[in-house]
Amino acid sequence: MNPEARELAESDDHSFKALGLILAAWDEGTENGVTSEQMAYAALFAALTDLVSLYGEDAVVELARGLERRLMQGEFTLGRVVQ
Repeated sequence: MNPEARELAESDDHSFKALGLILAAWDEGTENGVTSEQMAYAALFAALTDLVSLYGEDAVVELARGLERRLMQGEFTLGRVVQ
């Protein structure tokens, strides 16, 4: 497990802990020959199926609709410079 993932996984904050565990699994997958693209699709599938189970399809559709704006604003772009 890389140091960043380990630190997050050991956090008391459950959101950070979850992210650390996901990053560790991602590292393990890529170390075993799974491409980042395949890991991303699998992660999205797992996330969406869990969210649909918890909140229903309508709520997840609303969540997905909101992603376009957030993507276009660069919220998920790493290393961007905000001026």
